[in-house]
Amino acid sequence: MSSKKLLIIGLVWPEPTSSAAGTRMIQLVDLFLKEGYDITFASAASKSDFSYDFSDIGVKEQEITLNDERFNSFLKQIQPEIVLFDRFMIEEQYGWRVQQECPNALRILDTEDLHFLRQARQQGDKKQEAINLFSDVAKREIAAILRCDLSLIISETEMQLLQDQFKIDASLLYYLPFLEEAITPQLVKKWTPFNEREGFIFIGNFLHEPNWNTVQVLKTKIWPALRKKLPNVTMNIYGAYPSQKVLQLENKAEKFFIRGRALAARETIAKHRILLAPIQFGAGVKGKFIDAMQVGTPAITTTIGAEAMKGNLEWNGIIENDLEHFITAAVELYQNQQKWYTAQQNGIQIINQRYSKSTFADSFIKTIENLASNLNHHRENNFFGQILSHHTLQSTKYMSLWIEEKNKKV
Repeated sequence: MSSKKLLIIGLVWPEPTSSAAGTRMIQLVDLFLKEGYDITFASAASKSDFSYDFSDIGVKEQEITLNDERFNSFLKQIQPEIVLFDRFMIEEQYGWRVQQECPNALRILDTEDLHFLRQARQQGDKKQEAINLFSDVAKREIAAILRCDLSLIISETEMQLLQDQFKIDASLLYYLPFLEEAITPQLVKKWTPFNEREGFIFIGNFLHEPNWNTVQVLKTKIWPALRKKLPNVTMNIYGAYPSQKVLQLENKAEKFFIRGRALAARETIAKHRILLAPIQFGAGVKGKFIDAMQVGTPAITTTIGAEAMKGNLEWNGIIENDLEHFITAAVELYQNQQKWYTAQQNGIQIINQRYSKSTFADSFIKTIENLASNLNHHRENNFFGQILSHHTLQSTKYMSLWIEEKNKKV
């Protein structure tokens, strides 16, 4: 029996050392590989020195071009049973071509996070006003969710929002968080103890606006007061793609260091005592906290930062929105060894109870296979999705074909 073919169309070539989105994609690839899928990863983006090398794990790589009929020929050639779109913009660009050439392929959207929610919160924070969810980005993203057979949602908060606020049928959504290895007692014994760790850390890809904003909050509102209370302690900022404006924030006299890219995020986080992340806006689930829990580093963050991560469990540190209280909490947790170890234990519980790969992997694959077996019935129940595919994608299709023709004449 031949392997089932999965085509993943990436917004970018994943960089697991740069972002949580890259880590998430590699986790999905590993999941399908273990089930024996024949996987091709395609992207129109340029590769970087940090792009994941899929050839090492037996995944085929395919460079593609936007608005190019050769993509249709490529689809006809490989005939995938499943196509996974990496974020809604990719579904907009390639969905109609997949529908045209592979009408019986199961179409899955990996949202990563809800872009419209993140952007609405960012605008709300910038203008200091209530957030407006009903944006053009929301219309586009929800249209993509409706056109697909299944959308992977990383946050329970976002699952609830889509069902309650936007009336998306539950059969179109699937909660799939980060898929982590369990933290064992043997692993805990290898963790760097309290007394051997130094300084605070923040880590995050600087191409992601919430991370840049968080570093500004740390620099201007947190660190001036915090360093006076802990004068011998350092603040260490790590992250891929720091711009000049990020690098200029470094001040050695104030012990505020911009360290740049961390080639091994977890090893880097493990050296420091506390992860500080006063996140003001964002969406999804934050990979930095998963990494911190995996190496026993407590975290202090905001309600938005910790959103949808802990369920009914205790946080692996402190959740605080008031910046003065945030600073007080940082001093207390940095100095109180007992509280620090309690926070560390909380992180172990969160990973093992809420992110264990073994909890989610099998049921996800069964859901995919059941859906593939009953695809026509599933699509009949999603008539709004059929309407959107018929009308919206026709306009996208003809715009793309027009660009295609225009490019031929250049």
